[in-house]
Amino acid sequence: MKTTLTQEIEKALYYYCIELGGIVVEEVTMPDEQGIVDTLACFFKPNAETEWRCYELKVTKADFYSKAKLSFIGHYNYFVLTEELYKKVQDDIPSEIGVLVYRPYQQVDDLPADGTFFIAKKPVKRSLQVEESALTQRFMASLFREVQKAKRMSYGTSFFSTEQLYKELRRRLAEKDSLQADNYYQRFIEDVQSARIESLEEELRALEQDYEFLRQRQVRRRPTEPLE
Repeated sequence: MKTTLTQEIEKALYYYCIELGGIVVEEVTMPDEQGIVDTLACFFKPNAETEWRCYELKVTKADFYSKAKLSFIGHYNYFVLTEELYKKVQDDIPSEIGVLVYRPYQQVDDLPADGTFFIAKKPVKRSLQVEESALTQRFMASLFREVQKAKRMSYGTSFFSTEQLYKELRRRLAEKDSLQADNYYQRFIEDVQSARIESLEEELRALEQDYEFLRQRQVRRRPTEPLE
């Protein structure tokens, strides 16, 4: 579970990379068991070369010193830290790894993020640690994942199958006391039953109107004339 601060920094980093001209996506799984890059940015240089930058976000000392794999596989690689954390861990940052320090804005007026970054330590350029074709494939797959998320938000529930919606309602039922007033599954059942009753009542009213119309228009038939 990401903390509020982590989400704030992640969002700021996303727009920071875009402002620099990069294409950026979060949480990219690397090939060859190289872990997961927190944020990966791709830059197209004027000489037609592609430049890859990897960013690892850390907001606590325990997180910085954890045994989780650091996926520094790009041409340029950065730790993204708060200023307070940077002061505590700066002596343990490898010489080739750069550091971006997060600085929240004092006041946010119509800005896409709540802060920006300054380069506290420049990285050293190095060769990619994975095949670029494999990296590009993973990068595109992660971009597609984000497009899918956006489509789901845009399409709403129509994006999901009836079976998926049913499973989600059942899951929410299991998470809540079935007697609670905000039991979504029970509310759904009641709404469906209410809709069926309204539909039947509407159909009955239509049949009654048809019957009354036919009754008023009924014409008495003449007796059948005998055949000659």
